[in-house]
Amino acid sequence: MIDLLLVAVGGAIGSGIRHLVNFAALRIAGPNFPWGTMAINVVGSFGMGVFIAIMARRGGSNELRLFIATGILGGFTTFSAFSLDFATLWGRGEALPAFGYALVSVIGAIFALFLGLWLARTVS
Repeated sequence: MIDLLLVAVGGAIGSGIRHLVNFAALRIAGPNFPWGTMAINVVGSFGMGVFIAIMARRGGSNELRLFIATGILGGFTTFSAFSLDFATLWGRGEALPAFGYALVSVIGAIFALFLGLWLARTVS
């Protein structure tokens, strides 16, 4: 139960930060391009890389990993988790599964979004 609480609190923090970054980007750059989301994805993936490398070198508790990686960074951007999954596959020498995962995740998610939009508009 403590693991769930760590992830939930971290996720709330990360989601709150994501909202603030998106809001700031919208005010600064306007609504014509998703600058905030792009920045969040890049910064979150960078943060995930730094955090996981430090955890691997220095060690760290599972609770800290759940709070920071799954909670805060996962709430900030799930793209960081996607990037870590790709890097893990790549690091194990599984290039084909890594690229398959990336292709299906990105193209599949975009397709699923359009399918959901179509379905909701059709049923309504």
